[in-house]
Amino acid sequence: QVQLVESGGGLVQPGGSLRLSCAASGNIFSILTINWYRQAPGKERELVAAITSGGSTNYANSVKGRFTCSRDNAKNTVYLQMNSVEPEDTAVYYCNVWSFWGQGTQVTVSS
Repeated sequence: QVQLVESGGGLVQPGGSLRLSCAASGNIFSILTINWYRQAPGKERELVAAITSGGSTNYANSVKGRFTCSRDNAKNTVYLQMNSVEPEDTAVYYCNVWSFWGQGTQVTVSS
């Protein structure tokens, strides 16, 4: 079993930055691909970014060039650096591995 805990959400102005963290339990973290999803009100959950055990990343077109996913295996933590945020980035952000999900962290982009 894997437990995931997101943090770092909050209110940010358009054009600003925010860094989300996802802390995972377990000693197999380093071999896991970790996914970041988000779900806006009234919309389906969508995959935003993914990072493999080797550090390779993939991003949704909507965030490519603005968001960066990284990991620190020593800390069992994955990060999502969000730059140049837009109101459309407002959502609850979740990290995911296999069938396990965190509780989510709210990101609100508003002036």
